[in-house]
Amino acid sequence: QVQLVESGGGLVQAGGSLRLVCAASGGIFRISFMGWYRQAPGKQRELVAGIISGDRPDYADSVKGRFTISGGNAKNTLYLQMNSLTPEDTAVYYCRFNGALGTYWGQGTQVTVSS
Repeated sequence: QVQLVESGGGLVQAGGSLRLVCAASGGIFRISFMGWYRQAPGKQRELVAGIISGDRPDYADSVKGRFTISGGNAKNTLYLQMNSLTPEDTAVYYCRFNGALGTYWGQGTQVTVSS
């Protein structure tokens, strides 16, 4: 059974950095997409950064130049380096993997940026 577990969230002051980690277990067959999403209170879940297999990473305009998405060598780990954080980045962050047999989500990790 596939399971995604995020970690690395927390409370940070504006201007600070956090590194999120998403660890996938159970094996995902033919990964075609890996991404990070976030959902702030009262808002819809939005794509923050994503990697389509064999393509360059793509970022939401609001995080370009501040966030970097990367995958582990074994393709079962996904990272999100977040720099120059602002209070507007406060949200629950979720990782997502698309594979040939389904789409998988993590349970989310809270990121809170204080001003």
